[in-house]
Amino acid sequence: MHQDTLKPTGASAFAGLGRERLMLIADGLAVALAMSLPWSTSGTGILVVLWLVAVMPTIEPAGLRREALTFAGGLPVLLVLLALLGMLWADVPFNERWHGLDSFLKLLVIPLLMFHFGHSENGAWVLKGFLAACGVLLVYSWWLLFFPGTLWAKPGSIGVPVKDYISQSGMFTICVAATMELAVRAWDKSRRDLALAYAVLAVAFAANIFYISTSRTGLVFLPVLLLLFGFKRLNWKGALGLVAALIVLIAVAWQSSGLFRQRVNTVLEEIRIYRTTNARTSAGERLEFWKKSLEFIAAAPLIGHGTGTIREQFSRAATADGATSALVTTNPHNQTLAIGIQLGLLGIAVLFAMWIAHLLLFRGEGMAAWLGLVIVVQNIVGSLFNSHLFDFTQGWGYVIGVGIAGGVVAARSRAANNVGEKRPVP
Repeated sequence: MHQDTLKPTGASAFAGLGRERLMLIADGLAVALAMSLPWSTSGTGILVVLWLVAVMPTIEPAGLRREALTFAGGLPVLLVLLALLGMLWADVPFNERWHGLDSFLKLLVIPLLMFHFGHSENGAWVLKGFLAACGVLLVYSWWLLFFPGTLWAKPGSIGVPVKDYISQSGMFTICVAATMELAVRAWDKSRRDLALAYAVLAVAFAANIFYISTSRTGLVFLPVLLLLFGFKRLNWKGALGLVAALIVLIAVAWQSSGLFRQRVNTVLEEIRIYRTTNARTSAGERLEFWKKSLEFIAAAPLIGHGTGTIREQFSRAATADGATSALVTTNPHNQTLAIGIQLGLLGIAVLFAMWIAHLLLFRGEGMAAWLGLVIVVQNIVGSLFNSHLFDFTQGWGYVIGVGIAGGVVAARSRAANNVGEKRPVP
């Protein structure tokens, strides 16, 4: 395995073959980590710890420091440091401050992943493992829809055997992006049979989102994904063709999927009920959270109320009428607002700067750049309606995806600039 700038140091307890073996172990754990993400929350947490144990002895401090000084690697660290400082002015008990900081800590793994996969040749295996895990989940999901009760399934969630429909649709959306890119690559190589297989797989993932794991966030992001893919990989005619195909798919799903119609139709009705009766509805709760969050930010606009203060702010603003305005939450269902309440406009500025840095990191060509771009755009769109960086599955999906894809892209850039040893990068 190529070591590039990885050189044994006096502080390192491992050298030579020991370091190389640990890097291979870390690669394998990263594959297992990506495969666990669609399936198991506890498994993902355990594998994150094991990966950190394996990778830390291989890290060159000077190289990690250089990674942390880049915008893409350093801004996540800066956001965590700001949250750490935010504990100082938070007027809540320490356990609530710590709980607030805990939501940020996963971002520290991004520069570690970027550094490791900037020196590993096995980034492509992580994608293969993730697609394989999602493929098994896809088959399992469709089986449970047509043959409920024949296999183990989570009660009350037909076709969503693990986690929830929001997590499943998010994972499957990334798979749609990956399989579309693989289909185009196979077509360019005149592998028509393989291209058709990947296209069918992309349709199967997309259809699952419409018929089984239907989430409003996923439905919003799918058109964005197709437009992004059309303008990134196809000409304008191809982009329009994808939009036309999406319209046809939506029309078919609208006629044949009651769940899809329900998700769309209930939004306006829920908003009407909230405005007229203040009764609790999903859309009404979001509007209430957003309205109050803006008031909280206006009260402490520069540096916010401090880390871990979201629940306290909603508790103070809650009414006693037992309806939507009486709700207390730690999640305002919007990433910008969730950070703005705690860290003010300063925190929001760092969040936006991080997103922009990651978008710019993935502006190039290649599978890693494409998937990195999709993951960042998906997070931005999803964070309009959820606090996805703070959620477990979506947050770790962002960290793992951006970290690994960012490392691969950085290695490719170094190879193109004749810095270090040239080698093929996925």
